[in-house]
Amino acid sequence: MADQYAQSGEDSRPTEIPAIRWEEPPEGPVVVLLDQTRLPAEEVELVCTDAPALVEAIRSLAVRGAPLLGITGAYGVALAAARGFDVDDAATALAGARPTAVNLAVGVRRAQAAYLAELGKDGDAGQAAVAALEAARALHREDAEASARMAERGLALLDELLPGGGHRILTHCNTGSLVSGGEGTAFAVALAAHREGRLRRLWVDETRPLLQGARLTAYEAARTGMAYTLLTDNAAGSLFAAGEVDAVLIGADRIAADGSVANKVGSYPLAVLARYHHVPFIVVAPLTTVDVDTADGASIEVEQRPGFEVTEVSAPQVPVTGPGGGVAVAPLGTQAYNPAFDVTPPELVTAIVTEEGVVSPVTAEALEELVARSRQVTIG
Repeated sequence: MADQYAQSGEDSRPTEIPAIRWEEPPEGPVVVLLDQTRLPAEEVELVCTDAPALVEAIRSLAVRGAPLLGITGAYGVALAAARGFDVDDAATALAGARPTAVNLAVGVRRAQAAYLAELGKDGDAGQAAVAALEAARALHREDAEASARMAERGLALLDELLPGGGHRILTHCNTGSLVSGGEGTAFAVALAAHREGRLRRLWVDETRPLLQGARLTAYEAARTGMAYTLLTDNAAGSLFAAGEVDAVLIGADRIAADGSVANKVGSYPLAVLARYHHVPFIVVAPLTTVDVDTADGASIEVEQRPGFEVTEVSAPQVPVTGPGGGVAVAPLGTQAYNPAFDVTPPELVTAIVTEEGVVSPVTAEALEELVARSRQVTIG
């Protein structure tokens, strides 16, 4: 069914608006998303009543960020099951909505496996739907817990690498509570430093072409009272040259078995700058982002986004002039190169911080050991 918008009054809205939640109104269960395409101008919620609505929300980036995509995928399977739709069809559509972010498929498979396991017991579709929802909720809780542990481990690493505090951190894209069941990945580390009085400045890349840094990270930094400064992506080099960056912290959408990191396009140039200027380049991501079945960076499928995201700019309440729904900033018919991600090789990554431990130096063997150790703990 078509998506619907619902906006609560300011008096009834909590201080922190959840990026996603499950609700069960009388007309049937729904998944409610904070529409990230409308931020920071408006805090509007998107109500999804079926998997196709969620697929569209994922593709349009109304919901985004690797950990949150995994949660969304799991809730999408649960939604299809609860409403009596074909669960396998829903799972296939959801898992393929964004190919680079491995968490999406992980979340989908987890809820689907729970559904099929329960269905296989006595064929009770109702109980199978309950099992899928329980799996989605468990993933949601686990991601929040992982976020807190990553923040703790990341801050400890920063203090080890940069004793004395006063950290000046450069971040790229958006990695806060808008991408997580908790307070995020890389942003959560910066937030922990801020709360401990050890963050001097958060440098926020605007992050072309969709401005997730300007629209979303700056929005989150402002809400948490951080000292932050927004900059154009191509101004980062001058910041490094001036000695104004102590560390780079980014998230990840997929980490290959060899430690190659796929993240929002523009991350790789930051890694090169960081290496040249002897600045730590740190990736913060949950273990669900590590894909041991993808051998190396060359094997990661990089999503190609529509050209109009480069040839047009869009904002709420701005008149539309371009064919993609935005304001044209390039001549009609201009072709655009618009990969959503780039891949940073492991030798440029100082450390990968996960909820289960820190990998540094980043090697295939160290990653494999961390994943194996985590699985043993889970089984135990």
